[in-house]
Amino acid sequence: MTTEKKEVWDHVQALLRLGIPLVGANLAGFAIHLTDTLMLGRYDVTALAAATVATSIYFVVFMLGSGFGVAVLPIVASAVAAGDEVLARRATRMSMWLGVIFYACAFPVLWWSEALMKMLGQTPIVAELAQDYLRIAVLGMLPALVLMSLRSFLSALSHTKIQLIVTTSGILLNVLINYLLIFGTFGFPELGIRGAAIASVFVQLGMVSANIIYVSIKERRFQLFIRIWRPDWELFRKVAGMGFPIGLTSLAEGGMFSASAIMMGWIGEIELAAHGIALQLTALTFMFHVGMSQAATVLAGRAYGSKNEEELRDVAKAAIIIAGFFGVVVICIFCVFPSQLVSLFLDPNEARIVELLTIGTTLVIVSTMFQFMDSGQIVALSLLRGVHDTTVPMWLAVGSYWIIGLASSYILAFVFGLGAVGLWFGLSAGLGAAAFSMMARFWGHSVKIGA
Repeated sequence: MTTEKKEVWDHVQALLRLGIPLVGANLAGFAIHLTDTLMLGRYDVTALAAATVATSIYFVVFMLGSGFGVAVLPIVASAVAAGDEVLARRATRMSMWLGVIFYACAFPVLWWSEALMKMLGQTPIVAELAQDYLRIAVLGMLPALVLMSLRSFLSALSHTKIQLIVTTSGILLNVLINYLLIFGTFGFPELGIRGAAIASVFVQLGMVSANIIYVSIKERRFQLFIRIWRPDWELFRKVAGMGFPIGLTSLAEGGMFSASAIMMGWIGEIELAAHGIALQLTALTFMFHVGMSQAATVLAGRAYGSKNEEELRDVAKAAIIIAGFFGVVVICIFCVFPSQLVSLFLDPNEARIVELLTIGTTLVIVSTMFQFMDSGQIVALSLLRGVHDTTVPMWLAVGSYWIIGLASSYILAFVFGLGAVGLWFGLSAGLGAAAFSMMARFWGHSVKIGA
């Protein structure tokens, strides 16, 4: 093995050591929402459709605000690599400030959402149920935003196992509260979709409390919560300057998928429910790439902080190798077991199960075509964030996801009459454009950090 190949392989191992716990934490976090889908799907198809639309809107808003927390990851990683712990503390505090400010702005949007959903073409019953869900779930957004800052802070310091433990505990809590409140067991009221929303609030509160306690004990040297009320306008502007483009980039991608759910609702309720199932499955596998991309951002940020371009290139190559290998595995699973995967989300006694299974299976198979595209764009984004390059990638994301992706989805689904399948082909086009343009940006410009 040549020296160059050995160094890349060493970085593959380093990424896996740091990233696997983050993958587990992201899978556990996703499983919290997956259990909502599974349990609501067995409760009522209309409730499942409403939850699909409601969570789509919730995450569009949350993704915009989460950028301030995500910005902590590269800033802290670079600061610690450069030996500046004070900068790491200041940045994390101001990211939490920005999260609180964002929450105050986002609250009214989610509280009065029924009219918006009707304007977007949803049926009255779906719009009403979705607003009921959001009026409860919005109470958990503030702790979720603070949690994002703390998780990024801990990840940059290589504290990843605690996140896996906390989020795994969150799954168990969510399943328990869902079981009690969705179905009304053991004397608890049967609240349906509202019960799922209540569960999500309690889970977010529990997880942020656990992270606060852990940071206060294990990283006491940073004194993260001492005089947290004092403003630090220099770092406030720095975190905002990085976090807002990150949030808009996430919004562009998440908004593309959320808009696809809205357009799928124009096609029909069955198609929307099947779309929700297919999205859950693809998002589940995507959690691997999310966790590994966070690890890539940390290692890229450390290389950036020490101005080591050779190390940055090796980290990038290692991240691409891991993403490509996992993409092959996912494609094989989705092609061999599509109907079995979809059936996990359906009640065997559902009157429309045959139609749901047919459409859902088709969409799962179609989704295999953008596995490499989806993994490619998040790897490129993670590396760009590691070197603090966020503004240009934001514009590349907007152009790829919205101009190419959504436009293609609409044209293929409604103009050419391909329906649900055409809509997913359009999503693939948007992801492919993002992967190509962002990889070109990184290798052509942002990788050059040498003195």
